[in-house]
Amino acid sequence: MMFRRTAALGALVLCTTLTAPIAPVSAAGDTIVFGSPVSLTGSLTKEGHLTQEGYEFWKDYVNSHGGIKVGSKSYKVEIKYYDDESKPATAAQLAERLIDQDHVNFILGPYGSGTAFTVAQMVERKKIPMVEGNGAAEKIFSQGFRYTFGVLSPARRYLEGVLEMATKQKPRPQTVAITAASDAFSQEVAQGAADWAAAHGLKVVYNNKYPDTATDVSSIVSALKATNPDIILNAGHLQDALLVQKGLKEQNVSAKIYGYSVGPDTPDFTNTLGKDANGVYGGAQWSEAVKYKGDPGFYRTAREYAEAFDKVYHHRPDYHDAESTATCLAFQYAIEKAGSLEPEKVRNALTKLDQVTFYGILKFDSRGLNVFKPMVVNQIQNQKLVTVWPSGLAAAPPKYPTPPWGER
Repeated sequence: MMFRRTAALGALVLCTTLTAPIAPVSAAGDTIVFGSPVSLTGSLTKEGHLTQEGYEFWKDYVNSHGGIKVGSKSYKVEIKYYDDESKPATAAQLAERLIDQDHVNFILGPYGSGTAFTVAQMVERKKIPMVEGNGAAEKIFSQGFRYTFGVLSPARRYLEGVLEMATKQKPRPQTVAITAASDAFSQEVAQGAADWAAAHGLKVVYNNKYPDTATDVSSIVSALKATNPDIILNAGHLQDALLVQKGLKEQNVSAKIYGYSVGPDTPDFTNTLGKDANGVYGGAQWSEAVKYKGDPGFYRTAREYAEAFDKVYHHRPDYHDAESTATCLAFQYAIEKAGSLEPEKVRNALTKLDQVTFYGILKFDSRGLNVFKPMVVNQIQNQKLVTVWPSGLAAAPPKYPTPPWGER
């Protein structure tokens, strides 16, 4: 469907913070203004709000600790948001508006690979740096863009950890079924899982995609059930994970392992499914169990970050919160190293960034992608998220195999 500019602009929802009324961008020279189109409505609204939480948490920390030092002067931070309605074309238009009309200094990425890709094209044309923490598709970073940087591990790695963990269990699973949404991120996740499985002696007995706008996956679940797999994987987003998990129960599909690229780490997954969420695995960019000792300038450990975050938002941060905060930290350290707010100097500082944080390493390859940070695997046990892989970071062993429906 062709995108209509007038309709989209008429639907704009302007937000400045989670709770505060709209505030104008400071015209004074003492505030660094970031702009972000983010999914506050639409199919990705849950993840979009987690993204905004991560940004806001960082902003409040920085402003309460004297701001960002640029040369001899300290600057406060403001973030201007627009709701992209979970639509990639709208996100790009809003990024253009943030740069041309609101004159923000830098762009914080939207939620999702589709929106990150269109915004990346816009910041490239405008030569304004964007750091994003919620678009892991390598398609974003294979275009030769110079102004986009991503703090995430690549999409193809999302479910590798689940498979690696699976091969260490007894009895060892033998077969894998993979379902995936049709968007770029999900397809890269699915391909990465299929490649890893084939290379490590697991037989892929089913691998199929469905439209990323699907609201009914019953036929996919039926086809998957017919292959009787040991491992069921889904590459998608929160709503996909909920649809598939509900469908598996409705059709009484039993497997030893159920793994999702996105979903289990978000509070809504367990809140929606209750005990049916138990036993499910999720690939995660971060968990409270990671043991990095971050550089000065912010909370230095995952536990310190999580406890402080909980006091503000009254829930533990999931990896979407953490990676969004890490997005802001990349800018913070780069701006301080650049000693300037000039876009080109900050962009050059980002290319050289090599910083350890509570989230992990922030460092980019020549494409702007962070290939230096490993992922973890979490499992829902007794309706709580527990890190179970890699073994060196595990808070508890995986509960394997997953019990039948009705015994979880």
